[in-house]
Amino acid sequence: MTAPETTTPAVDTPTDTLVGVVLSDPAAEKVKALLAQEGRDDLALRVAVQPGGCSGLRYQLFFDERSLDGDAVQAYADGTVKVVVDRMSVPYLAGATIDFVDTIEKQGFTIDNPNAGGSCACGESFH
Repeated sequence: MTAPETTTPAVDTPTDTLVGVVLSDPAAEKVKALLAQEGRDDLALRVAVQPGGCSGLRYQLFFDERSLDGDAVQAYADGTVKVVVDRMSVPYLAGATIDFVDTIEKQGFTIDNPNAGGSCACGESFH
C-alpha cells in the first residue's frame, strides 16, 4: 500500500507553533468539495483533541468560521483549504496525517497520529 500524496502546507501561524498536521490530497479535495457544496469559502477545517471515548481522547473535525487566540493555521490546496488547530491540541496532533478514504468498506476522514499510544477497538478514540 502506498502512502497518500500530500500537499505542501503554506504556514500562517498566529503563534510561533507550527501545526504539524498534514492534509493528504484526497482529504484537501474532499474539504474543498464540502465547502463548495455549502457555498462557503470562509470556513476552515478545525481539528481538535477532546477528552472522551473509551481510550481517553477523541478527535473532533468540523468547519469553523472563528479564529481563536493561539490557534495555529496551515493552508493547503493553494490556500483554498485551511486547517486550524487550537493551542491545547497542537502537541497531540504534531505529525498527524489527515486522509479521506472512499472504499466499499469505509468512507470518511481518517487520522494517522504518531502520538497516539493506542486506540480503542472501534477506532474512535486514542490515548
